[in-house]
Amino acid sequence: MSNHLSDRIKNMSTSATLAMAAKARELRNEGKDIIGLSLGEPDFNIPDFIKESAKQAIDENFSSYTPVDGYAELKKAIALKFKRDNGLDYGLNQIVVSTGAKQSLYNVAMVVLNPGDEVILPAPYWVSYSDIVKLAEGVPVEVSTGIDTDFKMTPAQLEAAITPKTRMIWFSSPCNPSGSVYSKAELEGLAEVLKNHPDIYVVSDEIYEHINFVGDHVSIAAIDGMYDRTVTVNGVSKAFAMTGWRIGYIGAPEWIAKGCTKLQGQVTSGANSIAQRAVITALEAPVNKIQYMIDEFHKRRDLVLGLLGEIEGFNLNIPEGAFYVFPDISAFFGKTLNGTTINNASDFALYLLENANVATVTGEAFGNPNCIRISYAASEKELKEAIARIKAVL
Repeated sequence: MSNHLSDRIKNMSTSATLAMAAKARELRNEGKDIIGLSLGEPDFNIPDFIKESAKQAIDENFSSYTPVDGYAELKKAIALKFKRDNGLDYGLNQIVVSTGAKQSLYNVAMVVLNPGDEVILPAPYWVSYSDIVKLAEGVPVEVSTGIDTDFKMTPAQLEAAITPKTRMIWFSSPCNPSGSVYSKAELEGLAEVLKNHPDIYVVSDEIYEHINFVGDHVSIAAIDGMYDRTVTVNGVSKAFAMTGWRIGYIGAPEWIAKGCTKLQGQVTSGANSIAQRAVITALEAPVNKIQYMIDEFHKRRDLVLGLLGEIEGFNLNIPEGAFYVFPDISAFFGKTLNGTTINNASDFALYLLENANVATVTGEAFGNPNCIRISYAASEKELKEAIARIKAVL
């Protein structure tokens, strides 16, 4: 019997971060001592006060189907969080809770994009953006940035990328994979360009907002003229170490929120009941309850930059948020290391996995073929050992 996979799924890329994590697990099962620096997953346990809320929800029998767009109590907590942390006023009819921020992004793409609509993606960008856009029959338009601009798109680059088919811009700040953070002045510069293009909408992925080492986070929706054309995407996976709980959410123009609810009603319905109750507690708590994790990430960033800076051929900038470094390693291209010729970042990442037993991710997956992504969401001991191994094999 023939296998008739759809063209849609055959043409879709596999997530590079998940693929590298799977390869690392496979090698561990073979008995190899692999240090995984590929996944964007905090190594902290979920805070106890959030666990207790989940236990209480179980005891109180929150086990039925949830509203498609989320419990009203959670949406109220999200609205208060947007106001407190971002200066944004979203009504409950503008908020949709989903099974992770990834579903939130997918929902928005399916609701807003028509075939042939272009979506500007400042590269590097998170691995799933491009394929999500393609699944919605949109056209990803990459805008290349480099280490010289801290991997941030300039207003001139944005203007040059806009065509009559441009429908949206997607970006993250703090950025996965670069750790770059757009300042208020930089966001105002982008907004100034968009004033002349009123039909273009923005998806602002702010999942790392609290893991920020340079001061207050700025949401582009809070910039003059941007509120009614921005979808603010967030969730609890990163800052609260709740990756497996799968809760994300958006604040958006009401028509987009309604469209996302309609779509979600046919795909997954409402998100997990126990997780939603726990997230109410997480979002209502003051941010300083998770400051210990942010401080530890800051410390690890400085450790990793110092150690990588000792390796010739690594070109580094200083990431201002998230928990990644994104070094340019193109100095190794064309060189042969222990019999392996390094032609690109994918070769380099595979070389590190096979020779240093360290899992990283090629920058090609993020739209930048000169870099690799290294996650420092690991212990100091693991980070020191991993970078010592990398140094040894280079």
